[in-house]
Amino acid sequence: MENTSSENKKITPPNDLSDPIRAAVPYALPIVLFLGLTYAESLVPGYYPVAYATKIVMVTGVLMYYSRVWRKEIRWDAQVLPLAIIVGLVTLAEWILIDKLIPYPALGSRTGFDPTTAISYPTLRWLFIGVRFFGLALIVPVMEEVFWRSFLLRFITDQEKWQGLPVGTFSMIAFIAVAVLFALAHPEWLVALICALLYAGLLYRTKSLFACIVAHAVTNFGLGIYVLTTRDWKYW
Repeated sequence: MENTSSENKKITPPNDLSDPIRAAVPYALPIVLFLGLTYAESLVPGYYPVAYATKIVMVTGVLMYYSRVWRKEIRWDAQVLPLAIIVGLVTLAEWILIDKLIPYPALGSRTGFDPTTAISYPTLRWLFIGVRFFGLALIVPVMEEVFWRSFLLRFITDQEKWQGLPVGTFSMIAFIAVAVLFALAHPEWLVALICALLYAGLLYRTKSLFACIVAHAVTNFGLGIYVLTTRDWKYW
């Protein structure tokens, strides 16, 4: 007689190694949703604050839903903090300085939204700025590092067994490919290429996705402060 008790049923986890494509969804869906909604923002320029807030709420929800799959890869490690912060600051400096000092053709442009003139009510203005920083310095670093440095580096290295590779283990081909793709995903492709190389180098050195998220958060938070203080809204 067949035993159908729950103890003997095979349960397939959401990140089953036997299905590497399906297992990629928790890593890839948040950034795919983010990019799709970013494009949608350009279709309703007069409603950018609402569109951006909606995007961040939706992407945050998807990240939280799938975090059960990849959150174990983000482990607190005080030892990597100093190096992560340094890499984040170096990336911030190169992003601003190289982009200003070396002329090169950009791949498209950013919204360049100025909340100080577009939003009349101070409370709503600062509410938007708060949401913008939440997305810029927290959601984007987690979303991008989970996709680029956790998933894609390993997936390009070994499409069939990528989940079995420890975070921070990747081939030279993956290292170059991810750097190029990361660059092409940003209007400021030259500084984004350097950024990708720095973050991947940090990952290789520390084997810590947490370190990459911290570095990315430092870079983005610093860039947000730079935008607010200089009103150079093209980086916003």
